[in-house]
Amino acid sequence: MANPNAGDEAHFGVPAPLHTALAVAAFVAGAVLVLAIVGSALRTVVLPRGVSVRLGRAVAITLRLLFKLLIRPSTSYERRDRLLASYAPFLLMGLLTTWIAGVIVGFTAMLWSVGVHPLRAAFMESLSSIVTLGYFVPRDLPGTMLTFAEAALGLFLLALLITFLPTMYGLFHTREQGVAGLETKAGSPPSASNLILRLHRLERLDYRREIWTEWERWFAVVELSHTQYPTLPFFRSPQPEQSWITAAGAVLDAASLSASCLDEPRDIEAELCIRAGYVALRRIATLFRLPHDANPRPDDPIAVTKLEFDEVWDEMAAAGVRLKPDREQAWKDFAGWRVNYDTVLIRLATLTEAPIAPWSSDRGLVGERPLTFIERIRQ
Repeated sequence: MANPNAGDEAHFGVPAPLHTALAVAAFVAGAVLVLAIVGSALRTVVLPRGVSVRLGRAVAITLRLLFKLLIRPSTSYERRDRLLASYAPFLLMGLLTTWIAGVIVGFTAMLWSVGVHPLRAAFMESLSSIVTLGYFVPRDLPGTMLTFAEAALGLFLLALLITFLPTMYGLFHTREQGVAGLETKAGSPPSASNLILRLHRLERLDYRREIWTEWERWFAVVELSHTQYPTLPFFRSPQPEQSWITAAGAVLDAASLSASCLDEPRDIEAELCIRAGYVALRRIATLFRLPHDANPRPDDPIAVTKLEFDEVWDEMAAAGVRLKPDREQAWKDFAGWRVNYDTVLIRLATLTEAPIAPWSSDRGLVGERPLTFIERIRQ
C-alpha cells in the first residue's frame, strides 16, 4: 500500500512527523517574534512612561557603532555636530525598519508553517503583504488570514510612526523655545554668571524669579517627554552652540548661585527650580542607566572648583551685585545645591555630546575622565 505521506517526505527530505513538528515550531517562533515586535512598538510609542525597550536599545547601540566609524578623536566639533545631528533621525528610521523586518520574518515563518512552500515563496508572500501590493494570492484560508493580518499590522506600524513624529517634534520645539530664549539672558554658550550679571545690569534682578518659575515648568515638560520618548535627548538644537542639557545646567547653576550668594530674601522659586531640575535629570539618567547617587551628601565633591566659584563671586561683586557677607558659607551652600545635579548633568552632557559650555560639558566628574559619545556604547 502506498504511503500517503510519501510526497511530503520526498518534498521536504524529512519524515512527515518531523516536518509537522518543524511547522509547529516555525509558527510559534514566528508568532512570538511578531508579538515581540508589536510589544516593542507599543512600549516605544504608545506607553506613557519611560521604559527601557531591549529591541530599541539594541538598535540604538548598533547605530552608534556605525557612527563610531565616522567619528574619530581628531574629528572637528563642527563635523561631529553635523554627523550627530543625523543620529536621532536615523535611529527613528532604524526602529521602523527593524519592526518591519521583524514582522516580515515572523510572518514568513508562519506562512511556511501553514503550507506556503518553498521558504522563498513564503518570504515573497510576506513581503507582498506587508506593503499591501497583493502580488501573491493566498491559496487557502490560513494563508489568507495571515496575509490580511500582516497587511493590517504593516499599516498599523506605519500609522504609529506617522502619528508619533508630529507629537515628538512638537515636544522638541517646546523644548527648544526655552533653549533659544535663554540666549538673550545667559549668552551663547549659556553661563550662570552671565544670566545674573545681565539681569543686574538691566536693573531687573527681581525678574530672575519669573525665570525660575518658567524653567520649573520647562523641567517638568522635559522630564515627561525625554523619558517617554528616549530618542528626544539626542535631537540636537538647530544652533550648533546650543543644547538642552547645557541650557539646563546654566539655569540650575544660576538658581544655585541666587539661592546661595545673593543678599536677598530667601529665593523659594530658585529652590523649587533646582529641585525640579535635578529630579528631571535624574529620571532621564536612570532611563539611560547612567550611574548616580540618588541621595548625595551636601559635602560630596562636585565638578566645579572653589577657584571657579571665587572667580564668579569676584565678578558679581565687581559689578555691584549685593552678595552675602560670608563667602565661605555661600560656597558651601552653592556646593550643597550643585551636588544634587552635578553627576547627572555631566553624564548627560557627555552622553549627548553637548557643545562646550561652562560648568557642564567642559569637564568630567571628579576623579573620572569624561567618556566620549562613542565610549558610552561600551557601558
